[in-house]
Amino acid sequence: MKSLSQYSKILCLIVWTIAILFCSILIQSCNSDKKQSNKQPIKVEMENVIEIITENMDFQIPDTISSGWNTFRYKNKSSQTHFFIIDKYPEGITLKEIDNLVMPYFNSGMKLINEGKSEEGFAEFGKLPDWFSEVQFLGGSGLISPGKHTETMIKLDPGFYIVECYVKMSNGVFHTSMGMIKELIVSETNSGNTELKADINIDISSTEGIVFNDSISSGKHTFSVFFKDQIVHENFSGHDINLTKLGENANLEDLENWMNWADPKGLIEPSPTDITFLGGVNNMPAGNKGFFTVDLQPGNYALISEVPNALSKNMLKTFVVKD
Repeated sequence: MKSLSQYSKILCLIVWTIAILFCSILIQSCNSDKKQSNKQPIKVEMENVIEIITENMDFQIPDTISSGWNTFRYKNKSSQTHFFIIDKYPEGITLKEIDNLVMPYFNSGMKLINEGKSEEGFAEFGKLPDWFSEVQFLGGSGLISPGKHTETMIKLDPGFYIVECYVKMSNGVFHTSMGMIKELIVSETNSGNTELKADINIDISSTEGIVFNDSISSGKHTFSVFFKDQIVHENFSGHDINLTKLGENANLEDLENWMNWADPKGLIEPSPTDITFLGGVNNMPAGNKGFFTVDLQPGNYALISEVPNALSKNMLKTFVVKD
C-alpha cells in the first residue's frame, strides 16, 4: 500500500500536467488570434460606379474606363448648373481639331446671336467642318443644379470619346470654352455590368414626345429612358430627358424658354428661379436606352427635353410625387 506522501506526489504530478496542457492550449489560441489579426481585413466590394466631380469649370473623371454598361455618379460641387454628355467624333479627331475647327465657330456664332444678329450667328455654324455632322451623342446626365448629384447608366463601346458641358456662363460663353471638355478612352475590357432594373419606364420620340406612367410615389426610383427615335431639332440638338423639381415660384414658361441653348437667354446662368435640376439622360441615337436613379421627395416635378417649344412637342410633362 502506497503512503500518503506518495499519493500527494501523484496528485501534484497530475495537477502540474493539467496546468502545462492548459497553458499550451492558451498559447496556441493566442498565436492563432495573433495570426488572424495579422491577416488583411475582408475587402468589401465598393459599388461599381465611375465618379465625375465638377468643382469649377472642370471634369474630374478617370482618363480610361471599361466598356459596356457603366454607372456615372456626377457630383456638381460648383456654383453653376451643369451636365455631361459623351460625344463620339470621327476617327482621328482629337481635342486639337475640336479647339481649332469647332469651338471658334460656336463661340463666334453665339456671340452674334447674343448681339441680336441671329442670321449671321447661325451662318457661323454653317462653317463647321463636314465631319462635324458625323458626331454621335451617346448619352450622359441631364442637367444638375449646384450642390446636387445624379447617377446615370449608359453603355459605351471601346473607343475614343469627348466629355463636355455646353451650358453658358452669364456672358454667353459656353462652358466648353472654359475647360469643361475632356478626352475619354473606353477600353476593350468590359465592365461586366448589366443594365439596371427600372421601376419607371420613359419613352421619348419626336412624334409622341415624352410618354411615361406619372403615378409616382416618393422614395428612390430608377428610370429607364428609351429613345424611340432621334432627330435634329431647330437648335441643332437632339431630344433628351431632364428631371426638375418645381418650387412654389417656378414658372414653366421660363423653364421651357431656358431649355433652348440657341436662344440668347437659353441654357445660360442663372438658371430659372425656384427650379432644381436633378439629372436625367442626355441625347442618344434612336434605339438606345439609358437609366437614371433619383430619390424623390413629395412635391411637384417636370420632365423636359432640351428642345425649342418643348410643350407643343409633348416634351414638357409635369407630375406630382406623393408620400
